[in-house]
Amino acid sequence: QVQLVESGGGLVQAGGSLRLTCLASGRGFSSYAMGWFRQPPGKEREFVAVTTGGGGTTYYADSVKGRFTMTRDNGRNTVELYMNSLKLEDTAVYYCASKWGYYRDYDDYSTWGQGTQVTVSS
Repeated sequence: QVQLVESGGGLVQAGGSLRLTCLASGRGFSSYAMGWFRQPPGKEREFVAVTTGGGGTTYYADSVKGRFTMTRDNGRNTVELYMNSLKLEDTAVYYCASKWGYYRDYDDYSTWGQGTQVTVSS
């Protein structure tokens, strides 16, 4: 099982950019599907982007498609989320997560980082 630590959140103006990084420790990182999720204030957690173990296929939520890019580097045990053209509604705590099996079974992500706050201001 891997352990996950996110970094890179912060305060940014609308239209700006941020990069989040998730560093995994433990064995077998390339065997896990990885995902970015977020929980806006007062709302339920939602998926943002998920990718396969090899990183060859990535799927994005409609709300971030074209603005966010998820990358994966199995040599460095990291996944990153590049967020561009940020909007007020992107404000949330962002989590990375991992799972065995099909990467788009969002409810099955079982290992989570501690989260990192992203706040977009006007």
